[in-house]
Amino acid sequence: MKEAFLHYLWKFLRFEGATSGSGLQTTSNQNLQIIKPGMHNQLAGPDFFNAQIRLDGQHWAGNVEIHVKSSDWYVHNHEQDEAYSNVILHVVWEEDCSVYDRANQPIPTLELKDRVSKELLSNYKNLLGSRKTKFINCEADFATVPEALFENWVERVYFERLERKVLEVEQQLTQLNGDWEALLFCRLARNFGTVINASAFEELAGLIPFTTLRKINTEAGALEAVLLGISGLLPEEQEDTQVKVWSEVYNFSKTKFKFNAALNNRIQYFKLRPPNFPTIRLSHLANLYQKNPNLFEDINQLSDRDGFQKLLRVKTSPYWETHYNFGKTHPKKAKWITPAFIDLLLINTIIPIKFAYARERGFNLQEGLFDLLTQIPLEKNSVISGFQGLRAVKKDALHSQALLQLKKTYCDVNRCLQCQIGDYVLRVTQD
Repeated sequence: MKEAFLHYLWKFLRFEGATSGSGLQTTSNQNLQIIKPGMHNQLAGPDFFNAQIRLDGQHWAGNVEIHVKSSDWYVHNHEQDEAYSNVILHVVWEEDCSVYDRANQPIPTLELKDRVSKELLSNYKNLLGSRKTKFINCEADFATVPEALFENWVERVYFERLERKVLEVEQQLTQLNGDWEALLFCRLARNFGTVINASAFEELAGLIPFTTLRKINTEAGALEAVLLGISGLLPEEQEDTQVKVWSEVYNFSKTKFKFNAALNNRIQYFKLRPPNFPTIRLSHLANLYQKNPNLFEDINQLSDRDGFQKLLRVKTSPYWETHYNFGKTHPKKAKWITPAFIDLLLINTIIPIKFAYARERGFNLQEGLFDLLTQIPLEKNSVISGFQGLRAVKKDALHSQALLQLKKTYCDVNRCLQCQIGDYVLRVTQD
């Protein structure tokens, strides 16, 4: 028996007598009625705050503590902790001793071991048993989850993921003294760096004050030269004419604007396909700002995928049409930002920033962002393929983002008891 399962039983009142209003008694034979189970506390202190119960007809409000055995109260030294002085009920799987608070007063105890159905216990053991080759714990029952419940949970889990990204945006905005344009540049740079170079690209963006970037960007090609220079990618021996030009522009800008050119994170090529080489992505980023110098204002005017695809579609400077890296050439080929990469920028950068900006301004963009997400195709990766092998999934980014969040923060860490799908699987046979 795990304490997490007892939390689940109490939170959702999944035991005999919990919701009937009668027939429930403490181990000292007091009549017990549960009015509200309280708010689940994930931090230190009692497990549930602000619960309400009736004991022998008297209304009590306070906290509830949960343990597998009642003696765990003393194992955890709760009898000496003032934080537990307002516990009105001790919920346990098995009472193996009486429990008293700091004032040496007995705490009413509810024992659950004979109040949970065999079906629910069996479902719990099957759900959280050995995973070994399982993709997710509930894979045998995943397809049986009703569509309405599934869609409701998808929406909620997506918002958990979005909220995490929005909090990152808000924290970085504070570091940038509320400069939304600088924030957008840093967040875009991070995503242009992809997984391998995300931190290095973000650091690179942070080395150039956005007011300086605006001034550099007034000269065609100068921003690309500066980004390549600060990144350390420009060769020291400049035999190529274009490389010589970039080096001269970079050195001039460095002297003129006195920016710090020390990049701590080393930019990598390892494991990258040529279209994702840092040279190509830095050229894309520079040319995006060359094309759209007021990019933050522009993205706030758009709400549909087609508009963003047109706004963000740029190609590299001419040098990279015959290069992926310095020196080696290949047949001429225009290298555009792909629609799929723009979709990733929308998902990971633009939507969280638009949501954070709207929240700061007191606007509600939820419906519009939902519409935008449903216009973006489903992402393709092993996690999404795994879920698609279990049931049909709508082919949009809202669902792929939600399923990525579900897998990482629920399935992989066995949080089935906090998942609506896990709850359904647990109780469906019982019901």
